[in-house]
Amino acid sequence: MLYHFLYSLKDISIIFNVFKYITFRMICGAITSFILVYFLMPFFIRYMRKKQFGQIIRDEGPAHHKVKTGTPTMGGIIIVSAIILSTLFWCNPSNYLIWIVIFILFSFSFIGFLDDFLKIKRKKNLGLRAREKILAQLLIVCVFYLILFKIFNFPTNLNFPFFKKLIVDIGGFYLIFSMLVILGSSNAMNLTDGLDGLAIVPFIVVAGVYSILSYVAGHIKFANYLYLPYIPQAGELAIFCAILVGAGLGFLWYNAYPAEIFMGDVGSLALGASLGAIAIMIKQEFLLIIAGGLFVLEAISVILQVGYFKITKGKRIFKMAPLHHHFELKGWPENKVVVRFWIVSIICGLIALSTLKIR
Repeated sequence: MLYHFLYSLKDISIIFNVFKYITFRMICGAITSFILVYFLMPFFIRYMRKKQFGQIIRDEGPAHHKVKTGTPTMGGIIIVSAIILSTLFWCNPSNYLIWIVIFILFSFSFIGFLDDFLKIKRKKNLGLRAREKILAQLLIVCVFYLILFKIFNFPTNLNFPFFKKLIVDIGGFYLIFSMLVILGSSNAMNLTDGLDGLAIVPFIVVAGVYSILSYVAGHIKFANYLYLPYIPQAGELAIFCAILVGAGLGFLWYNAYPAEIFMGDVGSLALGASLGAIAIMIKQEFLLIIAGGLFVLEAISVILQVGYFKITKGKRIFKMAPLHHHFELKGWPENKVVVRFWIVSIICGLIALSTLKIR
């Protein structure tokens, strides 16, 4: 909306012509979301401390995590709010893809809010039941599918990294595939959010990768040159992804060790789901597995641990799952685990970008 107002002033001065460029609005969006999170978060932290709304630490977690009990949580409220406001400021409000991704962001955030609120209210790690969370998420993805694929007739093709012309149309099965992508990315980020600053930097990396992919997908010449599917209006998603990066950096300022606040499910579920939705909308679903490789590893570690525990009736593959707790119990300091996982995430992001030319 601010974009429309500023761009309308181009007849007064040519300098306002810059607001038509996606790259310029990406920068403006990232800076805006960073500033909003940076300046609003201290007020939110003080409010949460005053209300004594703090993090509930699991008894079965590493013992040294007990010192984090009571740290303000639900910082995702500020992150999501800053993202939505910045999106309304800098993205084209007539772009249907933007409204769809905002729907996913807000809906998953609301589920996370209910879960976090119940945990705080009950003073124990008991929020929504797992089946309740999953059912609500599935219903949201069904609405997402109906809007995107039935109302707007979005293509149900699958494109594969490393292959130029391998395209498979899965038709109605794309509903199930959408569920796997969005729920997978959402819950994988939620599982990763267990140490100070651990989840937000990989999220920033993936959002940065998809800002580039979205820009390419929305530019017909670049898309054709790189053998990527051209998606009209996808360029605005590049702005949204840049806004995600800015908000993530603003949150990292307060979430870096020792964390002053945690994002909670209200943040992790929403941010992860938005990445999954963007991957679907620019037809780069499988690339999310590479770019978000760290999230995938964390999720797989939990699946393997639970499965092996049940099959062997009590034995474990890892000292503790998710994977970051395993390395903690091996003696790695928390900071070392976090930074090394950041490095893995950055490498995954670079590999994902390299696939643009390896086709």
